[in-house]
Amino acid sequence: MEFTAYILDVLFDSFYPARIRVEDGIFKEVAPILITEDTELDVDGLVVPGLIDAHIHIESSMLTPAQFAKIAVRHGTTSVVCDPHEIANVMGFKGIEIMMKSASEVPFKFYFTASSCVPATSFETSGAVIDSEDIKFLLEMDDVVGLAEMMNFPGVINGDEEVLKKLEYARQSKKPIDGHAPLLTGKDLDKYLSQYILTDHECSTFGEAIEKKLKGMKIMVRDGSSAKNMEALFDISKRIEFIRNQDEFSLVPTEVLEKRINTPIFDFIVSDDKNPKDLISGHLNKSIKKATELGIDTFKSVEMVTINPAAHYNLNCGCIREGYDADFVIVDDLVNFNVLKTYIGGECVFDGENVLFDVPEFNSENSIFASRKTASDFDIHYDGDECTVNVIKCYNGELLTKKMTAKLNVQDGIVQSDIFQDVLKISVVERYGHDNVSNAFIHGFGLKKGAIAASISHDSHNIITIGHDSEMMAKAVNMVIDNHGGIAVVSDEASDFLELPIAGLMSNEDGYVVAEKLAKLQQMVKALGCTFDAPFMTMEFMALLVIPSIKISDKGLFDGDNFEFMDVIVD
Repeated sequence: MEFTAYILDVLFDSFYPARIRVEDGIFKEVAPILITEDTELDVDGLVVPGLIDAHIHIESSMLTPAQFAKIAVRHGTTSVVCDPHEIANVMGFKGIEIMMKSASEVPFKFYFTASSCVPATSFETSGAVIDSEDIKFLLEMDDVVGLAEMMNFPGVINGDEEVLKKLEYARQSKKPIDGHAPLLTGKDLDKYLSQYILTDHECSTFGEAIEKKLKGMKIMVRDGSSAKNMEALFDISKRIEFIRNQDEFSLVPTEVLEKRINTPIFDFIVSDDKNPKDLISGHLNKSIKKATELGIDTFKSVEMVTINPAAHYNLNCGCIREGYDADFVIVDDLVNFNVLKTYIGGECVFDGENVLFDVPEFNSENSIFASRKTASDFDIHYDGDECTVNVIKCYNGELLTKKMTAKLNVQDGIVQSDIFQDVLKISVVERYGHDNVSNAFIHGFGLKKGAIAASISHDSHNIITIGHDSEMMAKAVNMVIDNHGGIAVVSDEASDFLELPIAGLMSNEDGYVVAEKLAKLQQMVKALGCTFDAPFMTMEFMALLVIPSIKISDKGLFDGDNFEFMDVIVD
């Protein structure tokens, strides 16, 4: 394969015409040329390196890796670095093997990280355990390029022996260690970083990102379905405001600040979690355009999803250079960044209209072992006429929550939710055969009636449900149990369901089919009163105990600041 085109050179922040020759999936020649009147370009548009998502959980797309690839190549993505800890928490090694097998069936580059937190904490019930010796085994695999996000930052800080073994094995393998340290600061952050943890994707403010960057971390800016941190980190006015509030910069002219603040401090743009509805509308190509609109230099944005992740994880791609894998994309221009064609290993996998590979169906088995529930399983009892309760306060587009309290009425000994205060019930039903059920309250969802439930709840993926009354919650949970996993929406007027038979996390269907079904369910939830952009994904993260400040597991309401359980009823 040989052609002449303008290329984007991410090593020198420039673009120029070049003659390109590809052999055996590798760039054999990339030779700059002079344009004359007689020069004919073989490509309309600009050739850029294939895009790389440096941190993503494929399971959150609700698609198998193969089906994910079929959508991603349409948007110019050619590689992902994925942590399979969602399915690993459900099925252990067997789940990781499922992901690797599906990934091997398509011409797309899946790189894996060894899931470091299975389970994420000891305060929940998971379906499997991956210990330090398992991590050592995984790190010896060629396709495993690092240790996945170390979410157990209390274990790191307090010197947990098993946690430290995992980190030591990663260092011995000479593979990078990914971090996960929301709001961690000061001396605790120093202890965390002393273990050579290199990245963080949990920064929610510019100040948090600056501290971590100055202490040596590489910052992943998240642009996912539920967590969207680009505005907080990239918006130039917010960055200038932060710097101006620092005493040493108070007298610096604005134009000087603008020049200083545009100096790149960010290293990657990542998805982390991307639902199928969002994925079909765009992936990293959309993030590049968004970053540019927020004031980030386009060349730097492209580097964050090409050469930067490739260099960090030691991948032989990410730039258009002799000797590198011939993964590249043809886009119309650097403003719109519309993908015209996608190539992986020198082979066209998306021709502008069609994806040029097929996806085989994947066999699945039931992973839901919970018994059917009754309304009484979701009741919270109290002896009195009213009581004060602790409440999870959640936000649209955020994984962080806050603690709040609410005063609720009690009828026949059962604490009542209150739609006027927007205080609903939230419950987690253990799915692995022990039948634990924990109940609490949540503010922010806005449901006025009905209930929703899912067999996705990070990271142990027990069944989670939110609703106004116990009867509807039981109906939604039973729909999930009866169908061996999925997402349910129920109300007096209508009910519907999205089947996720693979570990209760993924579908065998094409991404567009899953996205259409998810969009329908989201419209139903909106009709019930919820205005969140990604209501199911937000609900699913209410069980992620390692993100402050208050969450819920199958064992109870959890204080994420102090890493301990807390009472639902205050008095």
